[in-house]
Amino acid sequence: MESLQIIMDKYNDTFYTTADQRSLNWLFMGGPGPILAISISYLYFCLSFGPRIMKNRRPFELKTAVMLYNIFQILLSIFLVYQGSMYMLTKDYKFACEPVDYSDTPRGVWGASASWWYLFAKITELIDTVFFVLRKKNSQVSFLHVYHHTIMSLLVWIGVKYFPCGHSVLLGTMNSFVHVIMYTYYLISGLGPEYQKYVWWKKHVTLLQLVQFAIVLYHNASVLFIDCAYPRAANIMICINSILFIYLFGKFYINSYKKDNYKKMKHETLKKNTVKKENKKNILDYIFNC
Repeated sequence: MESLQIIMDKYNDTFYTTADQRSLNWLFMGGPGPILAISISYLYFCLSFGPRIMKNRRPFELKTAVMLYNIFQILLSIFLVYQGSMYMLTKDYKFACEPVDYSDTPRGVWGASASWWYLFAKITELIDTVFFVLRKKNSQVSFLHVYHHTIMSLLVWIGVKYFPCGHSVLLGTMNSFVHVIMYTYYLISGLGPEYQKYVWWKKHVTLLQLVQFAIVLYHNASVLFIDCAYPRAANIMICINSILFIYLFGKFYINSYKKDNYKKMKHETLKKNTVKKENKKNILDYIFNC
């Protein structure tokens, strides 16, 4: 009984006493139960249950639902870019080192609230994969995609729970800006084949994501060597995740675009050499026949 009380005291201390008190009663922000339930349900549906029930079924079209979802994500991302930009443009913001504002001042509550909306965006983005499964676009349900969505929702929850806004506001603002472009791409490409010519910039979205991760890595690594009122553990966590994302997205970029370009160039070169050989053969045949 005493050991159980110790566990309960530790649980309450970890998830309530030491957490940001302003967000304790906000949606998803009590204990870890809701976010863990969402993450586990997401993984189970996308990796097991969903593919199993769709195995012998025709894919759902869901064109209208996906279009409305993309519009929603674009508007939500624009809102987050605006919130983050306005926060960083205030005279109190320090790019080199932005401490966490735990106060109940309008600016402090504003930062915590904007962080929660960023978490809300990460949770709603999980629906991406659900649509992929229901539409049987299995190639899109890659390790990179599932890992990225799962880890972001969990890490952002930790951020909102213990150190909202602060030095990570740049991360959230940049990521939301990239998502405005990304979901705009999804929206246009989902309108039909006749609109494909307008999304030639697909590969540049991945490049933009890589640039984003590099900036976030530098922004958080630089704080490790100065005294900043922001949890160093959070900076280390963000740095590690940024390095992983640079590796995974970089690998995806090389496999998707560089290797394809190399194969295309190799095919074109082989085709040209074949044409040259055929032309040479035709000339020789003509000379000998004469």
